[in-house]
Amino acid sequence: MKEVLQLIELDEIKDALVGTCGVSGISTEQRKRLTIAVELVSNPSIIFMDEPTTGLDARAAVAVMRVVKNIVSTKRTVVCTIHQPSIDIFEAFNEIILMKRGGQIIYSGELGQNSCNLIEYFEGIPGVSKIKENYNPATWMLEVTNPSVEAELGVDFAHLYKESHLYQRNKKLVNELRVPTQGLEELHFTTHFSQNRWEQFKTCLWKQHLSYWRNPTYNLGRLILAMVHLWQKVDKDQDLFNIMGSVYVFTISIGASNLLSILPIVTSQRTIMYRERFAGMYPSKAHSLAQVIIEIPYIFLEATLFLIISYPAVNLYESAYKVSWYFYDIFCTLLNYKYMGMAIASLSSTYQMASICGSFCITVVNLFSGFLIPQPMLPKWWVWFYWIIPTSWTLRGLITSQYGDINREIIAFGKRKTITAFLKSHYGFKHEDMLLTAILLLAYPIFFASIFTFFTAKLNFQRR
Repeated sequence: MKEVLQLIELDEIKDALVGTCGVSGISTEQRKRLTIAVELVSNPSIIFMDEPTTGLDARAAVAVMRVVKNIVSTKRTVVCTIHQPSIDIFEAFNEIILMKRGGQIIYSGELGQNSCNLIEYFEGIPGVSKIKENYNPATWMLEVTNPSVEAELGVDFAHLYKESHLYQRNKKLVNELRVPTQGLEELHFTTHFSQNRWEQFKTCLWKQHLSYWRNPTYNLGRLILAMVHLWQKVDKDQDLFNIMGSVYVFTISIGASNLLSILPIVTSQRTIMYRERFAGMYPSKAHSLAQVIIEIPYIFLEATLFLIISYPAVNLYESAYKVSWYFYDIFCTLLNYKYMGMAIASLSSTYQMASICGSFCITVVNLFSGFLIPQPMLPKWWVWFYWIIPTSWTLRGLITSQYGDINREIIAFGKRKTITAFLKSHYGFKHEDMLLTAILLLAYPIFFASIFTFFTAKLNFQRR
């Protein structure tokens, strides 16, 4: 690790946080070098780089290419794609492959001192203008091989290359290298990854732990939001509707904030996962399971804080049985919203798209939760939606666990009824359904976590 840091010239900032690109942390040029360093840790013999100097100014580009030359000095091969480089960057390469539009090769070979081999080859083609003194060979090369120049000269540079001695020499070299050495066994790997599944999962879980621990804005934000929403006490003589309304608003508010807050986390970490999965570090399943599990202790803490503040604030029953049910409902509901957001993010190509879909889902679960329109009053063609909405089971569990077994009489709509009878007739809540409610409250987070894991592995939103 120390050798890699020195090689990439990052040893002076080894303890700095990477941060968010364009917002905080290290610079863009340092991020480029860090990306190269991550690949070097596995000690590869060949490294592929896609436009390593893109988006950098001249000074930063030179710094990156200096690092690339340091890597080459360690007997590693570096293959880069690059567009319109400066003369300093261009002459840092030993060999180049120049392709015209369509992917046809028009030059492949060594550059030579001050690009002499390249210049000699193209100047040897009749009609090609000579390079000016102190002119960038890369710029000249692109100018003289332009399609308009081909049309003007009536030549095909790809065809000329295939008829050249350079092509014949390269072809001969390829034919020699493609023949395996006698006596060598065929290359075979017993496993796809260097570590077993358990080690992959532990590594991803530890990485997620560090990522969450170093993101106080995300973690403290949701805890503070829980306290802000819940310090809204009502009078002690509140009726059942006020209690239901308080519990409902509290749950929807904190749930929606959990759903929306996870979207940028998942979409940003997904980009890193794509690169590391491609490099063969771990499968997407290890990443997904780690991200699912790392949320559990934070959700547990959030649910505990929610319970401590909301339970006395709404003046619910002081019973260990009812407190336990209340905590279980809140814990499963927060998990459900969090994993629902992760599932939405796994199905969306960008954070913006995920945010739109998340807002729509919040509206739908709010509308069909059974509070604004009780289940018995829903149209028959929409009542099925009520039964599949997780929020409806949250409200059912919270209210039924507190009041579903209370036979005290109240006045509801001008009639005297027991609380149990009123909940059953007006909302369709039955205390005997608590076991089913508990099972479904746990099943929904598992369902959404499974969707997140599956589609993270199956869908790829990379734009390259």
